[in-house]
Order: sequence, then C-alpha cells, then structure tokens
Amino acid sequence: MDYSEYVYDKFIFRVKNGIYYHKDGCWVEVNGNIATIGVSDFFQTLNGDVANVSLYGIGVNIVQDETLGDIETMKTSIELTSPVNGKIIEHNKKMTDNAELINSDPYGEGWLLKAELKNFEADKLNLMNSDKYFDYMKARVDEEGERLGKE
Repeated sequence: MDYSEYVYDKFIFRVKNGIYYHKDGCWVEVNGNIATIGVSDFFQTLNGDVANVSLYGIGVNIVQDETLGDIETMKTSIELTSPVNGKIIEHNKKMTDNAELINSDPYGEGWLLKAELKNFEADKLNLMNSDKYFDYMKARVDEEGERLGKE
C-alpha cells in the first residue's frame, strides 16, 4: 500500500494515499457505489488500544457527519462519525474477536464496515483527500505533541 508518513518523537503516523478522510477520523475507500469505512492511523494512535467496537446494524442508513457507532479504548469511549451517506451492508466480522486490528492495521484488516453509497460525489465535498488529510493530521499531531509525549 502507498502511504505518506509523519514522524513525531517516537510516533509514526501513516496516511493511506488514494482514499478520503473525515476530519473526525474515519476514512472511506470507494469501489463503485460501495464504501469501505475505517478509522485513520492518527485516530487510533491518539485514542489508544481498542477494546471493543459497536456499530449500527446491517440495513441501517448512515448520515454524513452523524454517528455510525462507537469504539471503546482502554482510555475512553469515542463516537464514530460517518464520512458518507449510505446504508450499512456489511460489518467486518473480524472485529468481534479482534478489535485490536484497528490498532495494528487500520487501513487493511482493521476496516469497520461497508456501506452502499447514496451520492458520493456530494459526500466528497465535505471530505479531505489524502494530501489534505496529511496536512490536517500533521498540524493536529503538532498541537497534540506535548500530550503524546507523555503517554
């Protein structure tokens, strides 16, 4: 896979190229009218080891900028914000017993769900491409840097 990396202290943050990102941490990769959704490497690093994932059910409509489920980490519980409008058609079954895949492989085996898209061309207007997200993430890492160094 093709990534851009930013190194800060002992942390390496990766951004997968060629996909889209929501500012709240979820990514979306589109194939036809099907979106695969997961959380970014920056999101999982910032929030810690994932213990559990709870997502809305199959057939549920998700709305861009609204909740699609949550992740529990050793630190906290975080609502996941949907990057797109669509209908959930599949969950990553590996998440049931291996939620830590989000930490070890957020852009691969750690994906969360698949959704049938309503209108990705419209959704895209509110998302960042990988270059823009890299710059956004880099600025956020620099802001969070002091807190990261203490963990």
